Amino acid sequence: MKALFDIVSEECSKKVTQTYSTSFSLATRMLGPSIRQDIYNIYGFVRFADEIVDSFHDYKKEQLFNRFENALEEALVDKISLNPILNSFQATFHKYTIDKKLVDAFMESMRTDLIKNTYASKEEFNNYIYGSADVVGLMCLKVFVKGDNEKYNELKDAAMSLGSAFQKVNFLRDLKEDYENLSRSYFPNVNLDLLNEASKEKIIQEIEENFNEGYKGVLLLPHDAKLGVFIAYRYYKRLLKKLQQTPATEIRNTRIRVPNAEKIGLLTRSYVKYQLNLIK
Repeated sequence: MKALFDIVSEECSKKVTQTYSTSFSLATRMLGPSIRQDIYNIYGFVRFADEIVDSFHDYKKEQLFNRFENALEEALVDKISLNPILNSFQATFHKYTIDKKLVDAFMESMRTDLIKNTYASKEEFNNYIYGSADVVGLMCLKVFVKGDNEKYNELKDAAMSLGSAFQKVNFLRDLKEDYENLSRSYFPNVNLDLLNEASKEKIIQEIEENFNEGYKGVLLLPHDAKLGVFIAYRYYKRLLKKLQQTPATEIRNTRIRVPNAEKIGLLTRSYVKYQLNLIK
């Protein structure tokens, strides 16, 4: 039965989320049951594409990516895939009529990681951020508003800003790994060998502006989505605060983390604020 295979596919997407990201998994668990699985399905898809270009160094990445992309196209057309991650994603894609242009933009940015290591201009950087992060926020937003196009258009800009903020925090947190292991330098006009406090603060200021715009949308999200997204927002804000408090030289040499105990504390405090209607 196809229904049984769909259940197995969904469990795979959920397992990918739980295994690869404890923070995102915690936030997703706080979403309403009616939308939770669809966010797992989106995360599983974007995580696997990202893993190909970031992690499989001993394999022919471009070949693997081409196969994954071809399988994705077939899944979206056939509405089924023997790849359980793509099978669950295509179900969410069709359920909410997600714009194919968002998927294409994401895959284009992932492919860029196979061939491009530096971003010399702000325009190049913004284009990459749009494809790698903003469109993922828009796919999730489509689920959060349950396909309501009017609400989607109202919150679209805020969702993109929040996606940009999350991605830029990731870039700053992973600066050492990206630079040393992948030879990547995402931030334009920043010499990572000479990263100083002034350069770091400029990056953080830009991220704060993205967060401020994104938070306006968090407040307007439907009930089923608001708590989960608020928790993700609080987590990334906390991570940014830790990065701000960390000397630039240390960011170049280590990966800054929010300990699991602190994540649980953030979740608990966020839940209390939400229940007391203190999210404003």
